[in-house]
Amino acid sequence: MKIGGIKLNVEESGVGQPLVMLHGLTGNIESMRAEIDFFGRSFRVIALDSRGHGRSDKPAAYTLQDHIEDVLGVLDALALPSVFLMGSSMGSYVAQGVAAQQPARVSKLVLITPKASGQTSSSARLLAQHAAELEGKSPPEVQAFLMAKIFAPTTSGVVKASLAEFAQQQAEAGLTLTPEQTLAANRALEGFDFRPALPGVTAQTLLVSGRHDPLNPPAEGEVIAQLIPNARLEVLEHSGHVPNLEEPERLHRLILDFLLS
Repeated sequence: MKIGGIKLNVEESGVGQPLVMLHGLTGNIESMRAEIDFFGRSFRVIALDSRGHGRSDKPAAYTLQDHIEDVLGVLDALALPSVFLMGSSMGSYVAQGVAAQQPARVSKLVLITPKASGQTSSSARLLAQHAAELEGKSPPEVQAFLMAKIFAPTTSGVVKASLAEFAQQQAEAGLTLTPEQTLAANRALEGFDFRPALPGVTAQTLLVSGRHDPLNPPAEGEVIAQLIPNARLEVLEHSGHVPNLEEPERLHRLILDFLLS
């Protein structure tokens, strides 16, 4: 789709109530494949590669507001007056912006591993905290370090290996972001704060945090839950920042029950 002057890769599957799905930083539609398949049995799933990611255009610079306007542009192009909206990590920031700026467009909101504000992306903050030990490391080594940090202590080696395998598949498919593209993606998340606007969100809202998430811990979800009227926070006790891999059945059931209620 041509939205806001750039091409966005958008995928649709299933029928029924529209459910728009937004991925995390440096992710893409493929990182949501299990969720697309699962929720596509019950809803009309609309998933998109955010600008700068996946198979969408990759401008040299863009902002979080651009991400928000891209989603609204997709809703307009598909003539969708109101949707269910689900976002993970960076996708949860975009989803908050959409629901806060145009409340009538979102009837149910799902925010997975969210935060409401930040001076940098959460991954950039974590890497900055470990700058000394990462000095001189190559981009793949830095990425491997980050991937090792985001799981719960009890997460199995099989799950961790699945993420490493996915990263290899992304590289082979040409979907891994270059260092310059990664920098642009991180810069888009600098200095945002939705907290003043969240009380105006009218969507029924479910938040899901991982107990051991070092990037967006449950305290960040609690902030949002206190600001959005009647929002509910669920904490997954055996998850870090990737509950879709660490506790997929629990995550999917929580979200499905909420969306069908």
